[in-house]
Amino acid sequence: MPRAGHTLERIDVDLRKLRYFEAVARHLHFGRAAAELHVAQPVLSRQIRALEGELHAQLFRRDRRATELTDAGRQLLTDAVALLASAAALQRRVAQAARGETRLVVAFMPGLIVTDAIRRLRLNHPHLAVEVLRTTWDDQVAVLHDGRADVSYLRLPAPTEGLTVRPLFTEPRVVVVPADHPLAGKEQLSVRDLAGERLLQHPDAVPEWREVATVTAVAIPSFVVEEKLENVASGRGIAVLPLSTAQFYTRPDVVHVPVSDIPESHVVLAWVSERSEPLLAEFAALA
Repeated sequence: MPRAGHTLERIDVDLRKLRYFEAVARHLHFGRAAAELHVAQPVLSRQIRALEGELHAQLFRRDRRATELTDAGRQLLTDAVALLASAAALQRRVAQAARGETRLVVAFMPGLIVTDAIRRLRLNHPHLAVEVLRTTWDDQVAVLHDGRADVSYLRLPAPTEGLTVRPLFTEPRVVVVPADHPLAGKEQLSVRDLAGERLLQHPDAVPEWREVATVTAVAIPSFVVEEKLENVASGRGIAVLPLSTAQFYTRPDVVHVPVSDIPESHVVLAWVSERSEPLLAEFAALA
């Protein structure tokens, strides 16, 4: 319901103001946001006040010690991130069309082989430019929403709101340990065998380990598999990976062992639901 004194009205939100808002919300600091945006801080403050006026809502609480989002600000941040990503995707597709390009970008997670589907699509469309984009857990979905990729091979769990999802296959997950580790020679393990091993991932990635663990996880930021395996090889801890990833990134100083009671990894193909180009459906049929 609108506030007293206000009638329902159409609000045209300026994308530039949304970008300014998103930067401040991310930093929770007007000075750092202004530096990132290459604008003067007073200009940024005026733009935020103007946005608050347009939305009839206070977005930030500011005092000498901190800047915090209000409830309205938190809601706007949730919606603004998706809206800015959609705007970026629109700009990419329009620019591509203006250049007369016919292109499909296929994103994929480490360890997944997408060559066969791409080869068959190229046979069907000899003049189509098909490109690939390697993703990580952090951006495998984001590349769809911001237009960097048209379709993406996802490893679940992943946020799939706003996406059309087609299941492809499941595969076991394995634990990766140093080659000289006492567990390295086992044919199969239970998650309880890993209770005293330090997990080098966020425990949310392996909740079964978290339930039995007797040590604390050390979630080392590793944006590429090679970094994760280097940390395992050096003895810092263990990692749980999909089987195809462990098999693809082989090295002599680490081994992988099946774990019987950790759920399988689910692989799906996804694209933005609002997009209905026949090419996307064709690629999904080939995947």
